[in-house]
Amino acid sequence: MQTETKPVTQKAGKPWLSKGIRDHLVAYSFIAPNFIGFALFTLVPMIFAVILAFVKWDGSNPMNFVGIDNFIRLVKDTTFHKALWNTVVYTVGVVPLTMACALGLAILLNQKLFGRNFMRTAFFFPYVASLVAVAAVWNFIFSPTMGPLNNLLHLLTGIPIEDLPRWAADKDWAMFTVVLFTVWKNMGYYMVIYLAGLQGVNPELYEAAELDGAGGWKRFVNVTIPQLAPTTFFVLMILVINSFKVYDIFINLFAGADNQLNDSTRVLVYQIYNTAFRSLDYGYANAMAIVLFLIVMGITIIQFRGEKRYGQ
Repeated sequence: MQTETKPVTQKAGKPWLSKGIRDHLVAYSFIAPNFIGFALFTLVPMIFAVILAFVKWDGSNPMNFVGIDNFIRLVKDTTFHKALWNTVVYTVGVVPLTMACALGLAILLNQKLFGRNFMRTAFFFPYVASLVAVAAVWNFIFSPTMGPLNNLLHLLTGIPIEDLPRWAADKDWAMFTVVLFTVWKNMGYYMVIYLAGLQGVNPELYEAAELDGAGGWKRFVNVTIPQLAPTTFFVLMILVINSFKVYDIFINLFAGADNQLNDSTRVLVYQIYNTAFRSLDYGYANAMAIVLFLIVMGITIIQFRGEKRYGQ
């Protein structure tokens, strides 16, 4: 009598990696490209910059460790002090003017006006326009002798052109000119942020205030301003940080003419660039960069605390 024999099936072996580890590997494989890019182009240069801040190096000769000498030089360097002061003056001029213009435009263009969408686009356009192109146009407009602005002022006031402000070509007017340019170029972007904040305000608050007899100014002070507090704080912090990091606007408007302007337009980032790539003092330039980083980091910490306070 023959007996049937059943085929013997082998048990599948356990996978080499558990499911949890495999899931983690898949997740890490997705973030790896971004992390590698961040490590190569941000993290490693930042670490190298910190190291360079404590050495003297011209890019060709061996590095010479000098400890905190570069930071001691900063304390005594009048050119650095001037650049830092110019940056603070620029920030103090740009931040409140930009916020006021952006908020005013946002309130105006939040109303039901004819051509509202076109005007929103027109005010936002300078922000996305090429900086090189608009800087060239502004330099032409503010030209002391051939510019249409001074010619118009001459026609309106009768003041000789040579007695009118020289704007970007005068050390006493150059900072005022760059502040005006920055406000004009960037206010459209912050206007959009304020518009988003205004459209998030509950209209019932305005109706309740109106029923209580509040006029337009009181509604603005007691409803609009408090409701826009988180937006205003965000705009304030971004403006301050960007003002401390400004470089491209100055280099395009003045094209390295800081010596002719008695360093009145030399800001901190331009001074870092000048020290590193013209004077070839990379260690000292990185010490300046570390100081700038600490300033921006301090402002960012304030921003994070403000966001926590306002629940954002």
